[in-house]
Amino acid sequence: MKLCFSVFVILCFTISNGYAWKTPFHPIDVLPLLPKRVSWPILNTLRSAVDLLPSFVGTASSSSDDALEWKGACFYKNEAWMEFHNKSGSEFGGGTLHLKVWIAEVALILVGDFEFGINWVILNLGLISYGRAAKAYVTPWISSANTEVSNAHSWTCMDLYIFATPYRVTWDYYFLAREHTLEFNEWEGKAEYEYVKNKGVSIFLMESGMLGTLRALWDVFPLFTNTGWGENANLAFLKKHMKASFEQRPQPWVTNITVDDVHSGDFLAISKIRGRWGGFETLEKWVTGAYAGHTAVLLKDTEGKLWVGESGHENEKGEDIIAILPWDEWWTLELTKDDSNPHIALLPLRPDLRAKFNETAAWEYAKSMNGKPYGYHNMIFSWIDTLDGNYPPPLDANLVASAYVSNLCEVASVMTMWSHIQPDYAANMWNEALNRRLETKDLDLPQILVETEKRGWSFDKLLTIPERDDWIYSDGKSTSCVVFILEMYKQAGLFGSLADSIQVTEFTIKDAYTLNFFENDESRLPKWCNEGDDVKLPFCQIRGQYRMELPGYNTMKPYSHMNERCPSLPPEYHRSPNC
Repeated sequence: MKLCFSVFVILCFTISNGYAWKTPFHPIDVLPLLPKRVSWPILNTLRSAVDLLPSFVGTASSSSDDALEWKGACFYKNEAWMEFHNKSGSEFGGGTLHLKVWIAEVALILVGDFEFGINWVILNLGLISYGRAAKAYVTPWISSANTEVSNAHSWTCMDLYIFATPYRVTWDYYFLAREHTLEFNEWEGKAEYEYVKNKGVSIFLMESGMLGTLRALWDVFPLFTNTGWGENANLAFLKKHMKASFEQRPQPWVTNITVDDVHSGDFLAISKIRGRWGGFETLEKWVTGAYAGHTAVLLKDTEGKLWVGESGHENEKGEDIIAILPWDEWWTLELTKDDSNPHIALLPLRPDLRAKFNETAAWEYAKSMNGKPYGYHNMIFSWIDTLDGNYPPPLDANLVASAYVSNLCEVASVMTMWSHIQPDYAANMWNEALNRRLETKDLDLPQILVETEKRGWSFDKLLTIPERDDWIYSDGKSTSCVVFILEMYKQAGLFGSLADSIQVTEFTIKDAYTLNFFENDESRLPKWCNEGDDVKLPFCQIRGQYRMELPGYNTMKPYSHMNERCPSLPPEYHRSPNC
């Protein structure tokens, strides 16, 4: 271990002092191979789960005189251009993508189906296989030939690339230096031919390289594991990227509410920090700026019995639906069955709005939605309001669908990636919503792209068109957890005369808890609220080891067209006035 560490220090010294010789390996390339006690503390400062996200390099056009040039993570000088041919003798022919990376040596190309997310990185490298794996094989429409890969910063580094059109996705990774081509034997019809001819093939770089990407995979994997390791990973991610605190509360960490002290319309903010939903919520919090990842609402019936309305309740079939459950049943599930370590805060409505709350209308709305599917259709559109102010670095509009600037081909290509990974989810999460924005019907993503281009629109602009509460999807109205509650508030009269000019489908969870709808006099909070905690929160935390934070809580007065044009960049998440 001492020898490894010494070599690492010497190499760092030579690099930092400007010695110009090329090292056999770069410290960052080999850190994951050193003993864990040496490598991990350093890697943790250099890499994170965010490094899994590819960065958009550009599009390769059909002119070698106008070749795309860029700096890779390993090879610092690279060029690419597209050459059309008809070797197949088909109607529209095919093409060759030339990638020029200087210094002729040896390279390895592996290509795979993009079937299930980032599993390809590990499987194609032959290290480990987990989950539903992407198949690795050399496809008949791609062959390795003449691409130059230039000026590598070490002998052990490597560049990983994703190549995409709206009709196909593939990737290569290059070791050392060599000249390569990517062969497209035959375009998938006129649409792809015209697209590539006019827009080119999009190229994305995994900037962390091979080992950095694997290290990032190691970081992101625990976010979704139902373990203490996973919980710590989620906390660390949110502390690093959102500046969250997670101060520990004194015990007891559970407070049993008194039913007489709560009322219809009281809001439940929920934060899950481990397991499948913990990992999903962590990423959702990061991109939206919300410090909670799920919500529910309280309702009392005419006999005084307490119920919980929730969009996102998992039924016996494993489906996420809208459900109305007795409080005791819901609370028992949270205490005994929910293994995501949920932290729960009760946000009581302020007295004047409580008096205004129309329980009859609220119940009618809740019953009309009971059993319907969770609102996946418009989930991402409540987040994306602007052309470039909603994507935390290194995300941008180019990566909107692959994770979850500004020209049609960039965005289209990565949305295609996700369509290849989960076509059903892709249709559910954006195809119908994009058709709504175009006022078209049943167009798939490539057809949506063509239609958008015909109208002279940019695709990123299409994404920012506000959702409307009255849009009906194939499975009915689409309401996420927070939209279900806010639509109930509209029906119950809480938005008053502004109801018709506010689209609650544009609200994130943060937008909801920053509304000035909640109790603003701490002396009126129930006696059991935050009992035993020496820090008095302006709301009632009823479950959780860590103290919940809700920045901006209860500060925003409703206004017309609220939250339709709001930026949300971490870690400050500054909001422009009246957006």
